[in-house]
Amino acid sequence: MTDNKVLMETALPLPSFIKGKVRDTYLLGDKLLIIASDRISAFDVILPGGIPGKGRVLNRISSFWFEKTARIIPNHVIELVEDVSCLDKYLPPEERFRYPEYLSGRSMVVKRVKRVSVECVVRGYIAGSAWSEYKKTGTVNGMPMPKGLLQSQELPEPIFTPTTKGEGEHDHPMTIAELEAMVGKELADKLAEKSLALYKLGREYARQRGIIIADTKFEFGLDGSELILIDEALTPDSSRFWDEKTYRVGEAQDSYDKQPVRDYLEAIGWDKEPPGPVLPDEVIKSTTRRYEYAYERITGIKLV
Repeated sequence: MTDNKVLMETALPLPSFIKGKVRDTYLLGDKLLIIASDRISAFDVILPGGIPGKGRVLNRISSFWFEKTARIIPNHVIELVEDVSCLDKYLPPEERFRYPEYLSGRSMVVKRVKRVSVECVVRGYIAGSAWSEYKKTGTVNGMPMPKGLLQSQELPEPIFTPTTKGEGEHDHPMTIAELEAMVGKELADKLAEKSLALYKLGREYARQRGIIIADTKFEFGLDGSELILIDEALTPDSSRFWDEKTYRVGEAQDSYDKQPVRDYLEAIGWDKEPPGPVLPDEVIKSTTRRYEYAYERITGIKLV
């Protein structure tokens, strides 16, 4: 599935709620309209050009997982926008407008809730920053780990490693004590419990389809006093997906995500400061295929 045009920016006659690296969120009455663009970031810099169709893929993967995980925890989804006319009911007649067709498939109407400002990371395998820390100190997020672990090795049990959710800055690892001081012990325990349960469900489901979910991150919000899942869920942008057939302990793994982008940027010696370089066509096409392949493997649905 490839769009004729790449959606980098949105412009709706609605109050803007927040603009992220990938998603644009607008106020829609007392709800929110979240739009997944085709923007792509690397090393915290949004790159020019984008990845065609990426937003639709991410939106549909999240929608798939929100539905599948609803028995573990409620989520913020009210409606996936497949036909833009469905949006009329959220605004009074005098505030309605002609909705652009690009909203179809890449946007959803969600509840407006109070976000818990924590990235809830769960790791089932040791990779990325966790591997870097382990090599130096034998710990992950400050927690002692078994000796002798190899790169990309599966951990004895998945671990909960929260980080800060910074606005315009890098996220930083948090200890459980720091999390408890921030949100209280009861909520901290619940965040850990739900994050681990969501990861385990996703990991087992993906394994049946030949994909290893090495790690992932979740975000939560409070709908009144009820904790719910928000933002995205188990996508290639929020998770590390590996192919079970090519998985090898003791080495770095190829991921179903923007790895071709990272590899290209490292190869050209970019200083990781804005503005980012324009990506060549072969890198864009390779990255598009990875996102589409991840969706089709996970859901069993062919993108058209």
